Formats: sequence, structure tokens, C-alpha cells
Amino acid sequence: MRIGVCQTPEILGNVDAAVEVVQHFAERAAAEEVDLLVFPECFLQGYLVTEQHVHGQAFELGSAEFDRVLGRVKDLRPVLVLGMIERTGHRYYNTAAVIEDGRLLGRYRKTFLTSGESIFARGDDYPVFDVGGIRFGINICYDAQFPEAAAAVAAGGASVLLLPAQNMMRREKAIWWQGRHNEIRAHRARENNMWLASADVTGKRDDRVGLGPTCFLSPSGDVTAQVPIGEIGMVTADIPRPGRRPPER
Repeated sequence: MRIGVCQTPEILGNVDAAVEVVQHFAERAAAEEVDLLVFPECFLQGYLVTEQHVHGQAFELGSAEFDRVLGRVKDLRPVLVLGMIERTGHRYYNTAAVIEDGRLLGRYRKTFLTSGESIFARGDDYPVFDVGGIRFGINICYDAQFPEAAAAVAAGGASVLLLPAQNMMRREKAIWWQGRHNEIRAHRARENNMWLASADVTGKRDDRVGLGPTCFLSPSGDVTAQVPIGEIGMVTADIPRPGRRPPER
């Protein structure tokens, strides 16, 4: 199975613009025969953890707003993993939706929240999904710092861990973290003998900068492909079925 991971601009509070970016990447991905395409954390409405933004931008997965999004992506070839802000009643979740042919296959809700994410409720399960003979699961950003989150995905039989992230940070913090993200992710890959694929944003906002990384790590923890820091783009990897060698390219 060929997976693509997208390093996108940050878009805040403009679902139409975000969907246009999804369409653009998906068209390119289809030309490269990508089966599964991953977008950053909360990409659909934008990751801004304030009550005004979260309450104003969230919508339910069965809502008319989400149905309109599904309608706009129904003709896209790859299966999409799309970060979003989900509302269920009076609860709000940092969610990754899995979408195929304009249908919702399922969702993962972030289980480990930072101190600044108290507006969100924690998820409580680790679903796995099968596409193209490959089973995958999802962690979201900060989840990667907790071995049990990746281990729960591996326990479901997954050989691939997808990691939508959003690391738009104050510049000094972003620089400090730049090399550490993949150090942590490499531990998760090696511990569970899984491929890891991350997607992140890039660009600047006020005193913040997005440095990624958006990349693939092999089960041995090695970076096999990465979008250059500061660039909008996509990289792909051919993930072998368990027990098989990756195809020659």
C-alpha cells in the first residue's frame, strides 16, 4: 500500500479553504497511485485551542456541515485521514476521521491531552482500519509521548501507525523540539515494529513557526522520507504487507 503524508499551510476557521487543500493534495496523490493520504491534527477547522474557536468551529460527524465535507471529497481516490474538531452533545474532541469515497469509515479521538487542551474530552479507544491489505491505527501528536497509545494500536494488529500532528510553536520552542519529535517517534516505531507516518503544518503565525516534521519512519526507527522543513508538500512510502519486503521503486 502506498501512503502519502501532507505538510500543509495552517488554516484557521475556513473549512472551505481547508477542503480545497485536501482536494489539491488528493489529486496529486491519485496521480502517484497513493492509497491512503494523511493530513495534520485538527486540519479541517484549524488547531487553535480557545473556547471561542473550538465551540464555534466544531461539528458533529453526523451533521449537515460534515455531510457537505464528505460530499466534496467523495470523488477523491485515496482514503483520507483528516484531523478535525468534533462535537458530540456538549463534549468536544480532537479527532481524526477516516474517509473513503465520501463515507466515514470511523474515527480516532486523541487520548492524551496537553495541559492546554482541557477544552477537549479524552478519547477512550484505539480503532484499527484495513486498507489495501494493510492494517493501521492512529495516534495524534502528543499521544506519541506515551508508549501505551502506540502499543494499543499494535495490539489491534496494525503494522502502521499514523500520527497527525500540529507543532506550530513559539520559535524557540519549535527549534528545541525540531529534532526531538522523531527521536520520540522512533521509540514508538521500534517498540512495536511498526511503520510510523506523520503529517504536520508549516509556516508562521505571529511569534509561532511550524517546522514539522512530516515524514515516514521504518519499524527500525529510521527516517525514510521527509518533506523539507518549511516547505508545503507531500512524501510517499510503499508499505509492505506484514512478512513481505517493500517493492523496488
